[in-house]
Amino acid sequence: MVTVGFHASHEQISPGQLLKDVQHAERAGFDAAMCSDHIEPWSARQGHSGFAWSWLGAAMATTSLRFGVVTAPGQRYHPAIIAHASATLACMFPGRFWFAPGSGENMNEHITGDAWPAKDIRQRRLEECVDVIRRLHRGEEVSHRGLVTVEQARIWDVPDTPPPLIAPAISVDTARRAAAWADGLVTVNQPAPKLRDMLAAYRDSGGKGKAVLQVHLSWAGTEQEAAAVALDQWRTNTFAPPIPWDLPSAGHFDGVGEHVGEEQVRSAVNVSASLGRHVDWLAGYAELGFDELYLHFVGQQQEAFIDAFAAEVLPQVRTPHPAGTEPQLAAATASPASDTPA
Repeated sequence: MVTVGFHASHEQISPGQLLKDVQHAERAGFDAAMCSDHIEPWSARQGHSGFAWSWLGAAMATTSLRFGVVTAPGQRYHPAIIAHASATLACMFPGRFWFAPGSGENMNEHITGDAWPAKDIRQRRLEECVDVIRRLHRGEEVSHRGLVTVEQARIWDVPDTPPPLIAPAISVDTARRAAAWADGLVTVNQPAPKLRDMLAAYRDSGGKGKAVLQVHLSWAGTEQEAAAVALDQWRTNTFAPPIPWDLPSAGHFDGVGEHVGEEQVRSAVNVSASLGRHVDWLAGYAELGFDELYLHFVGQQQEAFIDAFAAEVLPQVRTPHPAGTEPQLAAATASPASDTPA
């Protein structure tokens, strides 16, 4: 049975309210949760960006949900810091935590003042970081000199079972390459043929573990309201790389998103006032082979979404769906915003 989780978007909701939202999601019947890890929102209209790691401690202590986070070791975070933070959460909450280390975006990483590397260098840096983190999780003392430098690092409290490292990917090539190191794959909603190719590339290259999908969606009482929410909050997340990798601030994203229209937003967000249409989309993703679906309602007020989807959508998605249903996005002309899901 597919797991249906709640995505906590730190860029859009204050940390205190987001904590209440994830607690509400658990009471309503969501199975799990995941969150983003940003220092900068994608738009000034979103207007938030709490620190994911301190929030995770509070969220895991006040719910019984499993949690994941998409993060980026190597520049803003030294890999030993990510290893330390993740080991501590895994020690306190055994079996309830995973994280997805990606190559990052300039909007979050430029704050160090270091140069923003090219994509191929960022990918190699990520793979070095993954190796460092795994060794630290085994309790080793680690020294490493490469694209990152580590000097005699050791974590003294390591979990009995290290947290899974799930690879975030948007492209088929990244999914294929990640199979060499990952414990699973996470991506975002895209047209069904692309998602099928990504899963096949990962599995055919030896990739193991769960397949996770973050689903951007907008729902409201009317189609017009649902579209307006998506356009207001997610128009800056509709561009193909390298735009989302390289722009440095929310102001820059608002600049390039100024003239984005509803059709382009619908290429990145499942927009519908029909709960049945959302059931069909989600069931189609499950049919493709995704084990866990994390629902990201792109609006800032989560209560109505949580209650409506818990009552009307989750029970149907968890029920086996007729074969052959595939998710379809209207005129899917744009790629999602990043090679690291938000």
